[in-house]
Amino acid sequence: MDIGYTVEQLRAAVADAVRAPSLHNTQPWRFRLCDGGIDLAVDPTRRLPATDPTGWGARLSCGAALHNLRLALAVAGAPATVRLRPYPGEPDVAARLVPDLPRRATPTERSLHAAVPRRFSNRAPFWPDPVPADVRWRLGEAARVEQCWLELVIGASAVSAFAEIAGSAHRVLERDPAYRAERTAWTRIGPATDGVPAAAGGPRAEPQDLLPSRGFGALDRAPGRDFEPEPLVAVLISAGNTATDQLVAGQALQRVLLTATDAGLGASLLSQPIEVPGARERLRRSLGRFGTPQMVLRIGYGQPGRPTPRRPLDEVLDLPVTRP
Repeated sequence: MDIGYTVEQLRAAVADAVRAPSLHNTQPWRFRLCDGGIDLAVDPTRRLPATDPTGWGARLSCGAALHNLRLALAVAGAPATVRLRPYPGEPDVAARLVPDLPRRATPTERSLHAAVPRRFSNRAPFWPDPVPADVRWRLGEAARVEQCWLELVIGASAVSAFAEIAGSAHRVLERDPAYRAERTAWTRIGPATDGVPAAAGGPRAEPQDLLPSRGFGALDRAPGRDFEPEPLVAVLISAGNTATDQLVAGQALQRVLLTATDAGLGASLLSQPIEVPGARERLRRSLGRFGTPQMVLRIGYGQPGRPTPRRPLDEVLDLPVTRP
């Protein structure tokens, strides 16, 4: 039996892990081979002090990267056992993966893994076609499998109430000069390996828009291409809000996003009502749910697009190490 993962297995799995989403596409993760296991850590140098002062977003992103790691290793026939936050003295290490008993990947694992390179944040308007009930069930089941739940905001009045919460949070954030400067610093005009390309940032916001947009985009929308009047909004909720809960939520988020991609859907993330504590609490109360909202998604059928750039693997990998 193999005693651990190899550098080749690490590189192959990390190539998929880095396809996870992150706030402003900061890619706040590092990976290392340690005593035959793979350690995934939050990279504190890529945190967003104004947008993500608590590190919630970075941990959510690392949870999403962890889900991709799990899928990649499973499809390669080398599934992992995962320990979250394994080293009390190293709080930035989010997870440790060690080899489990070899087995064949399940059909679901293969389908989700195939969706990894096709997933991207679609910030453009979606088509008016409704998401079928069976697909909505699949999205909810994806969250449940990862120990979270997905609350769908259904109906014009419920969506309008959510839009008021999201818009209020957006206005609070926009009043902060540091927040605006941070967004500008991570908006990319030319070629880049991180940040959000302006061309992928969605169209410029207009007064008739129901939901707020982050403001990365610099493109005028085509005539008649307003955002959908009643979008499918989904709120991802975890049982608690500890660092471990956030890592669990990140894995659930990625499974939901990959399930949506596999079903031919697009999705974009609306984190403004999560970033403002008062708005997050209002959102929780409006849903009447136990737990903590961790992310909001806008889901629908949209135009094809392409994923945003990713940094070279050598920039996120550390040499194999041995713990004392």
